[in-house]
Amino acid sequence: MLSRFRTEWFAGAGDVRRETLAGIVVALALIPEAIGFSIIAGVDPSVGLYASVAIAIIISFLGGRPAMISAATAAVAVVVTPLVRDHGVDYLFAATILMGVIQIAAGLLRLDLLMQFVSRSVITGFVNALAILIFMAQLPQLTGVTWHTYAMAAAGLAIIYLLPRVTKAVPSPLVAIIVLAIVSIAIGLPVRTVGEMGRLPEGLPSLAWPDVPLTLDTLRIILPYSLTMAAVGLLESLLTAQIVDDMTNTDSDKRRECMGQGGANMVAALVGGMGGCAMIGQSVINVTSGGRKRLSTFIAGAFLLFLLAVLGPVVGRIPMPALVAVMIMVSIGTFSWNSIPNLRRHPPTSSAVMLVTVAVVVATRDLAQGVLAGVLLSGIFFAGKVQRMFAVEREEEGERVLYRVSGEIFFASVDRFTRAFAPEDGRAVTIDVSAAHFWDISGVGALDKIIARLRRDGSVVEVIGYNRASADLIDRFALHDKTGVELGVVPH
Repeated sequence: MLSRFRTEWFAGAGDVRRETLAGIVVALALIPEAIGFSIIAGVDPSVGLYASVAIAIIISFLGGRPAMISAATAAVAVVVTPLVRDHGVDYLFAATILMGVIQIAAGLLRLDLLMQFVSRSVITGFVNALAILIFMAQLPQLTGVTWHTYAMAAAGLAIIYLLPRVTKAVPSPLVAIIVLAIVSIAIGLPVRTVGEMGRLPEGLPSLAWPDVPLTLDTLRIILPYSLTMAAVGLLESLLTAQIVDDMTNTDSDKRRECMGQGGANMVAALVGGMGGCAMIGQSVINVTSGGRKRLSTFIAGAFLLFLLAVLGPVVGRIPMPALVAVMIMVSIGTFSWNSIPNLRRHPPTSSAVMLVTVAVVVATRDLAQGVLAGVLLSGIFFAGKVQRMFAVEREEEGERVLYRVSGEIFFASVDRFTRAFAPEDGRAVTIDVSAAHFWDISGVGALDKIIARLRRDGSVVEVIGYNRASADLIDRFALHDKTGVELGVVPH
């Protein structure tokens, strides 16, 4: 147990320093994001900031993916805007608690296994779309501003990319934020600051139960929102976990992550926070800054709490161009640049899935819709590919005709399967399916149709060679063995 704890949290003094510095960078990057998401949801900035604190700290203990950052997110914020507008913030807290319960149940039911149906093309499209959205989110901070903003953002990017060539002892994004903050405050540059985005909360959050009636009417109001929040939160968290897995060449416990997200969201609601999930942008910042363990995630939440409770006025003076530079770095680092030349090298269907996922996410600003579109398109292309993975060969043996069927017979291939059999003018027909597999009742129904048609023409039909699974399906659902057709079933 102690060995596992050290492995997941830190292995030595070098780990502690690296994890701490990475967490500090993430904490600073979380502030404008949390404030912006609070504005989207129509709540006070403290709701997003306290949520980020609670979720980051709790998920560092309960989550299944070390070094991944979870906090208040736009994906959840956009869902709850109508709820807050129509019923108030306490209903948001109640919906977030129920969201957590649903996510824990999802983990217990192993719904994380559904990620197996998300193809690599969908994940690549998800990553690229997020990179584009992260960059687009910085544009409001770069419009209608003085030249000082552009100069500071450029200087921040220069520090971020050039400092690692000199030393990697300190994360370059942290150095960029500190240097630009000192310069901005000392000179008094006319640039936007964090404090201008919204009032920072003062003091520590307190535990409180949502002030809503515990009735069926309340459940009827919050349940649709909770289900949507839970689904969107788990989808983004599991996809982000997969991306961090790839970045760090390690595995994660997706089931534990589902339940950890649920527990973190419940605690967030009890301290006056909104729901959240994993954040790919902040997770990339953490990993690229050296974070690999749970300690970096804990430090991100704990240091954010320290900043809000103790250094609020100082934090409010941090120039936004510094944080914009960091997020532009995240956007550049997140985008899968190899996917561009791969458009020509990969199969057209894979490239189409990736592009559709990107287009839908960027157009709707809804990650769930984009991933759903990509998964559905992947399924359609897969079905189209598999439906061609069968063949029917016809051989004449005197007055007997032999059809050899090989491949997969299911709903997408039944039309071609049915058309492969011609009228035989009363000759005896043997259908050999020893190299075929019937997957569903559509395939069974197609065989029924073929045998009935041949029988109407006066043919005696014999079917041989079912494998065991196909034979079981035929026994349960076929009609042709009950209509006087001669049928020989030979399981193997």
